[in-house]
Amino acid sequence: MGEERLLPPPVFWAERKNLLYVKVQLEDCRNPTIKVEKDKIYFKGKGGTENKDYEVTLELFKEIKPEDSKYAVRGRATEFVLIKGAEEFWKRLLKEDKKFHWLKVDFNKWKDEDDSDDEGEGTDFEEMMRKMSGQGNDGSDFNYDDEAADSDDEELPDLE
Repeated sequence: MGEERLLPPPVFWAERKNLLYVKVQLEDCRNPTIKVEKDKIYFKGKGGTENKDYEVTLELFKEIKPEDSKYAVRGRATEFVLIKGAEEFWKRLLKEDKKFHWLKVDFNKWKDEDDSDDEGEGTDFEEMMRKMSGQGNDGSDFNYDDEAADSDDEELPDLE
């Protein structure tokens, strides 16, 4: 048998001009193997509801400063703050221009280039996006999973 490829865990990202937020969404991951290099991040860990092994290598669009970057392994996810090599907005997170099902934008932290850095502005919009995304860990009950959508369908009257 060949070497079994491990599944990538869900990865969420957002950026500012000078840094990237990257979150590897793997719950109860005790001792992950993490390497932060100038052009890539490597993550391997065991966790989640089925306590399976996951692995992902993020080949970054541009270079970061590994010595200035930080990460924290938390109960629900491992969070990275990666300092960019140059202050500029990136077209995408990864070098490869391809859509990956496990990579998503973290709308809780996202700001566009033209958003001001003034935290007072735009927070209503961020709050709205957080609620709409259904990913807020703020206890909001927006939940766009299939079961919730199906249960709503029953209450609609028949169209004639």
